[in-house]
Amino acid sequence: MKNSKGTPRVRSLGHGRTRRRSLARGGTGPARALNVALGAWDGVRITPMFGRWGYFVGERLFACFPLREKDHDLWIHLGPDDQARALREPGVRPHRRFARRGWVEVRVETEADVPGALRWLRRSFKTARVSSLPATQP
Repeated sequence: MKNSKGTPRVRSLGHGRTRRRSLARGGTGPARALNVALGAWDGVRITPMFGRWGYFVGERLFACFPLREKDHDLWIHLGPDDQARALREPGVRPHRRFARRGWVEVRVETEADVPGALRWLRRSFKTARVSSLPATQP
């Protein structure tokens, strides 16, 4: 396959530029708003992984959001009590595969949806931070 100048196109170069630039800027739209907010929290590491932004405390993943602008499902890992409370709210549903492990999906379509999602992200972050601390020896 050749590009518009007639030179052979190297696989994985070309159409992905927009995505790479978006990654370098920290995403666009609601993804960028989430990354800015969560990036300000102490101990949060944001890493692109498997087509999503992964939000970590230490080695523990506590949430993830899609890189693609057309996807809007924020995955959040909650404790059992918080998961039950979250599922009573509109726009929150059990994760399609990992609901039994405490995961929920929150619809975040615009930047206006971010503050509502941050409420559950704070709870998830606190739970993940406590569980990622090393155990103390008696």
